[in-house]
Amino acid sequence: MDVSWTVWVLTILGLSALIAVDFFIGRKPHDVTTKEAGIWTVVWIALAALFGLGLLLFGESQASGEFFAGFITEKSLSVDNLFVFVLIMAKFSVPSHLQQRVLLVGVLIALVLRAIFIAAGAAVIANFSWVFYIFGAFLVYTAWKLIQEARAGAEEEEEFEENRLLKSIERRFGVADRYHGTKLFIRNNGKRVLTPLMVVMLAIGTTDVLFALDSIPAIFGLTQDPYIVFTANAFALMGLRQLYFLIGGLLKKLVHLSYGLSVILGFIGVKLVLHALHESGVSVPEISIPVSLGVICGVLVITTITSLLASRKQAREEVAGDDTADKGTGVGA
Repeated sequence: MDVSWTVWVLTILGLSALIAVDFFIGRKPHDVTTKEAGIWTVVWIALAALFGLGLLLFGESQASGEFFAGFITEKSLSVDNLFVFVLIMAKFSVPSHLQQRVLLVGVLIALVLRAIFIAAGAAVIANFSWVFYIFGAFLVYTAWKLIQEARAGAEEEEEFEENRLLKSIERRFGVADRYHGTKLFIRNNGKRVLTPLMVVMLAIGTTDVLFALDSIPAIFGLTQDPYIVFTANAFALMGLRQLYFLIGGLLKKLVHLSYGLSVILGFIGVKLVLHALHESGVSVPEISIPVSLGVICGVLVITTITSLLASRKQAREEVAGDDTADKGTGVGA
């Protein structure tokens, strides 16, 4: 897809305007209700759908299909981010009324860092086609690692650890001992120091870079168009804050999410390797975007259904176990 600088500028300005509106509406710290989160989640998904349909109406059917495949993939992978966001919020004891502000700024930091990753990835791909082999192998390895972690129950035992960049920032500027509303810096004994709010925002934004290591190669496996890669990432990330509050309580019920994501990453990894072989002149079949979109959606639907069924079964077993224990101790007799 041939995108002019004018379109790039207009797209960035449009996304910036949407972010500004989102920030203006949620500028006052407050506890986000499920209704509010649900409405804004629908709004962001609808905006992404309109953008994809707009590409289709302008005659870019392939770009439209690539956008939807990329958006759904990035959205599903971003759900995995929420597990870590929950850990970060708990570690820093973020007050509930400040969490929406933390996520808004943290996601903005993540979007800027991802834009840098996307630009670097596009430059590498444009000059070195063999990098598809590396991306494909990395995604297959990541898929295998996700399965191993799911089997070991790693998600339940995981604890957030600050990265080196974050630790160095804390040492350089110092951190206040408590939250000061929405302030990011305060004066402490004449020295300007960070507030915990600023630290947790940086934690959210910089931690997302780790997730970008697999999500960016994954979307490049679906499209090599930097414009589609960027917009799919932008729409997926911008609705992440509302999704956090909407499904935060449901995350523990998505017990098979890691398996579903591993299948998606493994599938895209194979697609990348096939594409690399095709680029090298080897006669191999390539996986089309409609097939990719079907596989991604199918895996997510199956994963969600099996997760909810497994969670429901586990809940019934726990209730039955409690009833048996009560009878055994004579409680309620």
